[in-house]
Amino acid sequence: MEERWDIYDKNKQPTGRTMKRNDWTLKDDEYHLTVLGVIRRTDGKFLITKRVMTKAWAPGWWEVSGGAAQAGEASYDAVLREVKEETGLDVKDAEGGYMFTYKRENPGEGDNYFVDVYRFTLDIDDKDVNFQEAEIDGYMFATIDEIKAFAEEGIFLHYDSIKKVFE
Repeated sequence: MEERWDIYDKNKQPTGRTMKRNDWTLKDDEYHLTVLGVIRRTDGKFLITKRVMTKAWAPGWWEVSGGAAQAGEASYDAVLREVKEETGLDVKDAEGGYMFTYKRENPGEGDNYFVDVYRFTLDIDDKDVNFQEAEIDGYMFATIDEIKAFAEEGIFLHYDSIKKVFE
């Protein structure tokens, strides 16, 4: 079964229509929804992952867990699923939750989206983390300064849009 995404209007209201995953035919006033789940450890370090080199887009860059909400899936359910799929961590009882939303518009490209950003604080270490080898080329528990350094090198995905989540 193909994955479908809900189409939202500029006010982030569902239109009742869906699109095929990665089928970039959105009009300029239509959006899909993605989520990011930032994992903060109780010592203040953040779990970040490195994209595999085989990714078509931004290979080898550092990022936080996330992905698209599927059709009919609430934002919070999507972030729980993405974090679990990508890290093996269950954050539903973790401290924290929704932080903010930002919007990315790519006029004429058919790819506009809202990003709901969440932060969860957990007492975890290496034994708790379980990655999908196909997607992830490594991970680290990084300090804010380490994340900023990756951002300055230009190898941290969406840093400027999400940097307040690390404060």
